[in-house]
Amino acid sequence: MTDDWRTDRIGAALRGENPTVLRRLAAGFAVIGDVQFLHGYAVLLADDPGAERLTDLPRARRLAFLSDMDRLGEAVERVCGRLDPGFRRVNLEILGNTDAFLHAHIWPRYDWEPPELVGGPVWRYPAGHWTEPRHRLGFRHDSLRAALGVELDALSAP
Repeated sequence: MTDDWRTDRIGAALRGENPTVLRRLAAGFAVIGDVQFLHGYAVLLADDPGAERLTDLPRARRLAFLSDMDRLGEAVERVCGRLDPGFRRVNLEILGNTDAFLHAHIWPRYDWEPPELVGGPVWRYPAGHWTEPRHRLGFRHDSLRAALGVELDALSAP
């Protein structure tokens, strides 16, 4: 499989070709982030490729998307809290300033982050954190991926 899925992440998820998908949720796809400098970073992709903003969805789908965001955020919180004693909290963001499709970022935050960065938005991290090979999603994240998937399943159980 090539990296073509990156040019149409939602379409690739709908076709079953996006390798970052953790689970299909009610209104979108829970995916693990392409970069893992804050391990556990995940994204919720809306399942409507035409939706650029939350208000593009009918009210019921908006609420389903926000519920999915809550579920993914809780899964990240539980998993990262178990795996790293330095876990602090989860930040949830719907931005849309760069990618013109509805998605939400789920950022775990840690006590071990540099003091000048830990209290601010993750976007203040140096540009290299987004592109350095050591931060790229890879096989070494397989157990994290599995744990997130199991937690998402547990959170959907009645």
